[in-house]
Amino acid sequence: MDLSVQLGNQRYQEWYLGLNNLPGNFDLIIVGAGISGCVFAEQASKRLNLKSLLIDKREHIGGNCYDFINKHGIRISQYGVHLFHTKFTRVWKYINNFSEWIPYEHRVKGNILVGQSYRIVPIPPSQKTINILFGANVSDEKEMEQWLCSRRVPIENPRNGEESALARSGEELYDAVFKHYTKKQWDKWPKELDASVLARIPVRTNTDDRYFTDPFQALPKHGYTKIFENMILNDPNITIRLCADFFRIRDELPNSKLLVFTGPIDSYYSSLGLPKLEYRSLKFEEEYHEPEGGFYQSCLQLNYPGKEVDFTRIVEYKHKPNQPKDSKLQKSTVIFKEYSCDEGEPYYPVPNPKNRELYEKYKEMAAREDRVCFVGRLASYKYFNMDQAFLNALEIFDEYFSDSSSFRTTLIGEGDGPK
Repeated sequence: MDLSVQLGNQRYQEWYLGLNNLPGNFDLIIVGAGISGCVFAEQASKRLNLKSLLIDKREHIGGNCYDFINKHGIRISQYGVHLFHTKFTRVWKYINNFSEWIPYEHRVKGNILVGQSYRIVPIPPSQKTINILFGANVSDEKEMEQWLCSRRVPIENPRNGEESALARSGEELYDAVFKHYTKKQWDKWPKELDASVLARIPVRTNTDDRYFTDPFQALPKHGYTKIFENMILNDPNITIRLCADFFRIRDELPNSKLLVFTGPIDSYYSSLGLPKLEYRSLKFEEEYHEPEGGFYQSCLQLNYPGKEVDFTRIVEYKHKPNQPKDSKLQKSTVIFKEYSCDEGEPYYPVPNPKNRELYEKYKEMAAREDRVCFVGRLASYKYFNMDQAFLNALEIFDEYFSDSSSFRTTLIGEGDGPK
């Protein structure tokens, strides 16, 4: 990915001064300037007038949500496409404090090889999907349900991802949509993963081709990075230091009443020599094109579920409605082929019994920590959607600083995982 030009974002010299010129005491030291860290800093300041030192090993704020305008004038995301959707009214009200929003309902297409030619179909699978792939000729929900019932494998309690998919879709859809995409994404066959992984993508009996069905679906008008700037910049209670690796400077940090850790929970205990938790990461291959009509493909996200290519999807950010003015009128575009890999930034926890058992050990150790609060998807070893990450941080902040003994957090459930 070409990172030579990152326009449209604010930068300040003092962010890169390391630990120089810092006060000796803070109320909170927060490790990680993504969703969880920024929520904690913003809430601590606004609600309790507490002072936070917010540090991050990266050179920018916003975590994996970070986006910017590249040298071609197109707003792209450095860590893969991010799409906001939520059913949580509290989250929707909260994020509206920091951005204008443009309504947007995400639609994913799959480019599936049938014989010698590709067919573009809706993902998640629906009536149109099976009509195009298999000539099913279904026209209503009853016919769709009958088609599925005649193919589903009767498994009452699926034990793994393969059984989960077969019980919902049958072998034809499983082979075309789920099986090889899962192998590329996780480097594990579906039968090697928890049933919950494959259950994240539904099989629909109707014609709804939206990827999400939540009541609130939108994109920030000026990009995701602007949200974080509006949350924490120009707040005298929040001090920011970037390119600051917690594990290298932890013994030199100022004093604090609370350490908020949003990184991988196993990395916090790495000095003890315990095993690492498994994560999947992503690699992006950028290509510049000048196609006729200015667009490389017909949609923002085109998945490739088949084994004939190594990448999982192609993303063309130019399709997003929150692009800068006139960007859609230019002839050029950039696309990103996305590959799943083991090395790199941790994106997705790998859910299987071995990792779950190991995480529970780390969780028990974390519960015994004094004046340390673990927050977020990496600290929880659980994939969160953006809205779930916001809600998790808000509720953990409530729980930690609330005087009420009856406080209860929302049961968030599973995130969507890799799209």
